[in-house]
Amino acid sequence: MNTKFKGIDVSVAGNLIEVGARAPSFRLSKGDLGDFKLEDAGGKKLLLNIFPSIDTPVCAMSVRKFNALAAEMKNTLVLCISKDLPFAQSRFCAAEGIKNVMTLSDFRYNSKFGEDYGVEMKDGPLGGLFARSIVIIDENGKVIYSAMTKDITEEPDYESALNALK
Repeated sequence: MNTKFKGIDVSVAGNLIEVGARAPSFRLSKGDLGDFKLEDAGGKKLLLNIFPSIDTPVCAMSVRKFNALAAEMKNTLVLCISKDLPFAQSRFCAAEGIKNVMTLSDFRYNSKFGEDYGVEMKDGPLGGLFARSIVIIDENGKVIYSAMTKDITEEPDYESALNALK
């Protein structure tokens, strides 16, 4: 699978997880450095807002937008996932008043999250980070929506993601 960065082709590890697939388990770090695992969702839907870095304007915008929209989502956790350190994610959320989403980091564990979900960029200027993607997992662990932006400098399709939750 491929995406682009400012029009330049970027290859991504594997393929973006497909609708209908069983969501692979993962273990990522919360802001308090504790773990969050797929199994911790507790019967809620999960909207995974996956992006390269919270320190870029488009990534920050997606976190702000999903924070605002999360209040309208019933039985849904919004997980904002990047390889940023949890300290940077927490600092951003505190400065922006972000309280309705959970930021998660894949900065340790030699995780296979990026490969399992097909979002890790293998080359290009941001190689090693995640391509901008939205994955929605239902209460039973099944993927009901997945989309990667054509260029990671573009915002995700918020409307399509929200429609998948209805």
